[in-house]
Amino acid sequence: MQQDFNNYSPSDHRVWRTLFERQMEQLPLMASKTYLEGIKRVGFVADCIPNFETETNPRLRALTGWEVEPVTGLIPKRNFFELLANQKFPASTWLRTPEQLDYLEEPDMFHDTFGHVPLLAHQPFCDFMSELSKVALRWLDVPEAIEQIGSLYWYTVEFGLIQEENRLKIYGGGILSSIGESTYCLRPDVPKIRFDVRELLAASYHIDRFQDHYFVINSFEELYRSVPDIEAVLTEMHFLV
Repeated sequence: MQQDFNNYSPSDHRVWRTLFERQMEQLPLMASKTYLEGIKRVGFVADCIPNFETETNPRLRALTGWEVEPVTGLIPKRNFFELLANQKFPASTWLRTPEQLDYLEEPDMFHDTFGHVPLLAHQPFCDFMSELSKVALRWLDVPEAIEQIGSLYWYTVEFGLIQEENRLKIYGGGILSSIGESTYCLRPDVPKIRFDVRELLAASYHIDRFQDHYFVINSFEELYRSVPDIEAVLTEMHFLV
Protein backbone atom coordinates (compact mmCIF):
# COMPACT_ATOMS: atom_id res chain seq x y z
CA MET A 1 0.00 0.00 0.00
CA GLN A 2 1.10 3.56 -0.72
CA GLN A 3 0.57 6.69 1.32
CA ASP A 4 -0.71 8.68 -1.70
CA PHE A 5 0.72 11.83 -0.22
CA ASN A 6 -0.59 14.06 -3.03
CA ASN A 7 -4.16 13.11 -2.14
CA TYR A 8 -4.04 14.94 1.19
CA SER A 9 -6.22 18.03 1.00
CA PRO A 10 -5.47 21.50 2.37
CA SER A 11 -7.94 20.64 5.16
CA ASP A 12 -5.87 17.55 6.02
CA HIS A 13 -2.71 19.62 6.32
CA ARG A 14 -4.54 22.15 8.50
CA VAL A 15 -5.69 19.35 10.81
CA TRP A 16 -2.10 18.07 11.06
CA ARG A 17 -0.86 21.57 11.85
CA THR A 18 -3.52 22.12 14.50
CA LEU A 19 -2.78 18.81 16.21
CA PHE A 20 1.00 19.18 15.90
CA GLU A 21 1.12 22.73 17.28
CA ARG A 22 -1.33 21.94 20.05
CA GLN A 23 0.75 19.02 21.31
CA MET A 24 4.08 20.78 20.89
CA GLU A 25 2.89 23.61 23.12
CA GLN A 26 2.81 21.23 26.08
CA LEU A 27 5.06 18.25 25.30
CA PRO A 28 8.45 19.94 25.78
CA LEU A 29 7.78 19.86 29.53
CA MET A 30 6.08 16.46 29.54
CA ALA A 31 7.63 14.18 26.93
CA SER A 32 10.76 12.05 27.06
CA LYS A 33 13.79 13.90 25.76
CA THR A 34 14.44 10.90 23.50
CA TYR A 35 11.05 11.40 21.90
CA LEU A 36 11.56 15.15 21.51
CA GLU A 37 14.95 14.57 19.91
CA GLY A 38 13.31 12.00 17.66
CA ILE A 39 10.85 14.56 16.29
CA LYS A 40 13.79 16.58 15.01
CA ARG A 41 15.69 13.53 13.75
CA VAL A 42 12.77 12.29 11.63
CA GLY A 43 12.04 15.81 10.39
CA PHE A 44 8.48 16.31 11.62
CA VAL A 45 7.19 19.88 11.33
CA ALA A 46 3.83 21.61 11.65
CA ASP A 47 3.79 22.86 8.06
CA CYS A 48 2.78 19.62 6.38
CA ILE A 49 1.96 15.96 6.86
CA PRO A 50 5.09 13.75 6.77
CA ASN A 51 5.79 12.12 3.42
CA PHE A 52 6.76 8.55 4.30
CA GLU A 53 8.41 7.67 1.00
CA THR A 54 10.52 10.72 0.33
CA GLU A 55 11.20 12.05 3.83
CA THR A 56 10.42 9.82 6.81
CA ASN A 57 11.64 6.43 5.62
CA PRO A 58 14.99 7.59 4.22
CA ARG A 59 15.73 9.26 7.57
CA LEU A 60 14.64 6.22 9.60
CA ARG A 61 16.60 3.77 7.45
CA ALA A 62 19.73 5.82 8.00
CA LEU A 63 19.14 6.07 11.77
CA THR A 64 17.95 2.61 12.84
CA GLY A 65 17.05 0.61 9.72
CA TRP A 66 13.32 0.95 10.34
CA GLU A 67 10.57 2.11 7.99
CA VAL A 68 6.96 3.24 8.20
CA GLU A 69 4.63 0.79 6.42
CA PRO A 70 1.36 2.39 5.26
CA VAL A 71 -1.78 0.43 6.18
CA THR A 72 -5.50 1.13 5.84
CA GLY A 73 -6.15 0.87 9.58
CA LEU A 74 -6.13 -1.86 12.19
CA ILE A 75 -4.60 -5.08 10.86
CA PRO A 76 -4.61 -8.73 12.08
CA LYS A 77 -2.22 -9.55 14.93
CA ARG A 78 -0.03 -11.83 12.79
CA ASN A 79 0.49 -9.11 10.17
CA PHE A 80 1.10 -6.52 12.87
CA PHE A 81 3.78 -8.49 14.67
CA GLU A 82 5.39 -9.67 11.42
CA LEU A 83 5.83 -6.07 10.32
CA LEU A 84 7.38 -5.05 13.63
CA ALA A 85 9.65 -8.09 13.70
CA ASN A 86 10.91 -6.99 10.28
CA GLN A 87 11.54 -3.40 11.36
CA LYS A 88 8.44 -1.94 9.74
CA PHE A 89 5.98 0.14 11.74
CA PRO A 90 2.37 0.00 10.46
CA ALA A 91 0.84 3.47 10.20
CA SER A 92 -2.61 4.45 9.01
CA THR A 93 -2.71 6.92 6.13
CA TRP A 94 -6.10 8.49 6.89
CA LEU A 95 -6.37 11.57 9.07
CA ARG A 96 -9.16 12.61 11.41
CA THR A 97 -11.53 15.42 10.45
CA PRO A 98 -11.68 18.84 12.14
CA GLU A 99 -14.69 17.56 14.09
CA GLN A 100 -12.64 14.66 15.49
CA LEU A 101 -9.68 16.57 16.90
CA ASP A 102 -10.13 15.34 20.47
CA TYR A 103 -11.41 11.77 20.14
CA LEU A 104 -11.27 8.83 17.72
CA GLU A 105 -12.43 5.24 18.12
CA GLU A 106 -9.37 3.89 16.29
CA PRO A 107 -5.87 5.23 15.60
CA ASP A 108 -5.39 7.59 12.66
CA MET A 109 -2.22 8.81 10.99
CA PHE A 110 -1.56 11.49 13.61
CA HIS A 111 -1.61 8.95 16.42
CA ASP A 112 0.48 6.42 14.51
CA THR A 113 2.96 8.92 13.08
CA PHE A 114 3.32 11.77 15.56
CA GLY A 115 2.82 9.46 18.55
CA HIS A 116 5.10 6.59 17.59
CA VAL A 117 7.54 7.33 14.77
CA PRO A 118 9.93 9.71 16.62
CA LEU A 119 11.00 6.89 18.96
CA LEU A 120 11.84 4.74 15.93
CA ALA A 121 14.94 6.93 15.70
CA HIS A 122 16.18 5.41 18.98
CA GLN A 123 17.83 1.99 18.63
CA PRO A 124 17.12 0.46 22.07
CA PHE A 125 13.40 1.17 21.70
CA CYS A 126 13.42 -0.27 18.18
CA ASP A 127 15.20 -3.39 19.44
CA PHE A 128 12.55 -3.85 22.12
CA MET A 129 9.75 -3.57 19.55
CA SER A 130 11.24 -6.08 17.14
CA GLU A 131 12.27 -8.62 19.77
CA LEU A 132 8.92 -8.43 21.59
CA SER A 133 7.20 -9.05 18.25
CA LYS A 134 9.31 -12.13 17.62
CA VAL A 135 8.16 -13.45 20.99
CA ALA A 136 4.55 -12.70 20.04
CA LEU A 137 4.89 -14.60 16.77
CA ARG A 138 6.03 -17.69 18.69
CA TRP A 139 2.89 -17.45 20.87
CA LEU A 140 0.27 -16.71 18.22
CA ASP A 141 -1.46 -20.03 18.80
CA VAL A 142 -2.00 -19.25 22.49
CA PRO A 143 -4.69 -16.55 22.60
CA GLU A 144 -4.29 -15.92 26.32
CA ALA A 145 -0.57 -15.26 25.88
CA ILE A 146 -1.20 -12.87 22.99
CA GLU A 147 -3.66 -10.96 25.15
CA GLN A 148 -1.00 -10.70 27.85
CA ILE A 149 1.60 -9.47 25.38
CA GLY A 150 -1.01 -6.98 24.21
CA SER A 151 -1.34 -5.67 27.76
CA LEU A 152 2.40 -5.22 28.06
CA TYR A 153 2.54 -3.48 24.66
CA TRP A 154 -0.36 -1.24 25.72
CA TYR A 155 1.32 -0.05 28.92
CA THR A 156 4.72 0.47 27.29
CA VAL A 157 4.59 1.40 23.60
CA GLU A 158 1.16 3.01 23.80
CA PHE A 159 0.83 4.35 27.35
CA GLY A 160 4.26 4.16 28.95
CA LEU A 161 6.02 6.63 31.24
CA ILE A 162 9.76 6.92 31.85
CA GLN A 163 11.80 8.31 34.74
CA GLU A 164 14.24 10.87 33.35
CA GLU A 165 16.47 12.99 35.55
CA ASN A 166 14.19 12.41 38.56
CA ARG A 167 11.09 13.48 36.66
CA LEU A 168 8.28 11.46 35.10
CA LYS A 169 8.07 11.87 31.33
CA ILE A 170 5.83 10.42 28.62
CA TYR A 171 7.00 8.07 25.88
CA GLY A 172 3.85 6.11 24.99
CA GLY A 173 2.42 7.11 21.61
CA GLY A 174 -1.17 6.91 22.77
CA ILE A 175 -0.48 9.60 25.37
CA LEU A 176 1.81 11.75 23.24
CA SER A 177 -0.90 12.15 20.60
CA SER A 178 -3.67 12.95 23.12
CA ILE A 179 -4.18 16.49 24.38
CA GLY A 180 -6.11 15.32 27.44
CA GLU A 181 -4.17 12.25 28.50
CA SER A 182 -0.84 14.03 28.24
CA THR A 183 -1.88 16.16 31.18
CA TYR A 184 -3.93 13.56 33.02
CA CYS A 185 -1.30 10.80 33.20
CA LEU A 186 1.21 13.00 35.04
CA ARG A 187 -1.19 14.15 37.73
CA PRO A 188 0.05 13.18 41.22
CA ASP A 189 -3.29 11.56 42.09
CA VAL A 190 -3.05 9.08 39.19
CA PRO A 191 -1.27 5.87 40.33
CA LYS A 192 2.14 5.09 38.85
CA ILE A 193 3.53 1.53 39.03
CA ARG A 194 7.15 0.45 38.69
CA PHE A 195 7.81 -1.57 35.53
CA ASP A 196 7.39 -5.25 36.30
CA VAL A 197 6.99 -7.91 33.62
CA ARG A 198 4.73 -10.21 35.59
CA GLU A 199 2.42 -7.40 36.68
CA LEU A 200 2.28 -5.92 33.19
CA LEU A 201 1.34 -9.23 31.59
CA ALA A 202 -1.57 -9.52 34.01
CA ALA A 203 -2.76 -5.90 33.80
CA SER A 204 -6.12 -4.88 32.40
CA TYR A 205 -6.55 -1.71 30.37
CA HIS A 206 -9.14 0.57 28.80
CA ILE A 207 -9.53 1.41 25.13
CA ASP A 208 -12.29 4.00 25.54
CA ARG A 209 -11.07 6.20 28.40
CA PHE A 210 -7.96 7.27 30.28
CA GLN A 211 -6.10 4.53 32.12
CA ASP A 212 -6.53 3.89 35.85
CA HIS A 213 -2.76 3.69 36.31
CA TYR A 214 0.49 3.83 34.33
CA PHE A 215 3.74 1.85 34.40
CA VAL A 216 7.13 3.56 34.65
CA ILE A 217 10.43 2.41 33.18
CA ASN A 218 13.90 3.73 34.06
CA SER A 219 15.30 3.50 30.53
CA PHE A 220 14.62 2.10 27.07
CA GLU A 221 17.50 -0.28 27.61
CA GLU A 222 15.52 -1.71 30.53
CA LEU A 223 12.63 -2.40 28.16
CA TYR A 224 14.90 -4.22 25.72
CA ARG A 225 16.55 -6.27 28.47
CA SER A 226 13.11 -7.37 29.70
CA VAL A 227 12.26 -9.39 26.59
CA PRO A 228 13.81 -12.72 27.78
CA ASP A 229 11.92 -12.30 31.07
CA ILE A 230 8.68 -11.77 29.17
CA GLU A 231 9.05 -15.06 27.36
CA ALA A 232 10.16 -16.83 30.54
CA VAL A 233 7.08 -15.66 32.44
CA LEU A 234 4.80 -16.64 29.55
CA THR A 235 6.38 -20.08 29.49
CA GLU A 236 5.86 -20.46 33.21
CA MET A 237 2.23 -19.37 32.92
CA HIS A 238 1.30 -21.51 29.95
CA PHE A 239 3.71 -24.43 30.28
CA LEU A 240 4.97 -24.03 26.72
CA VAL A 241 8.16 -26.03 26.13
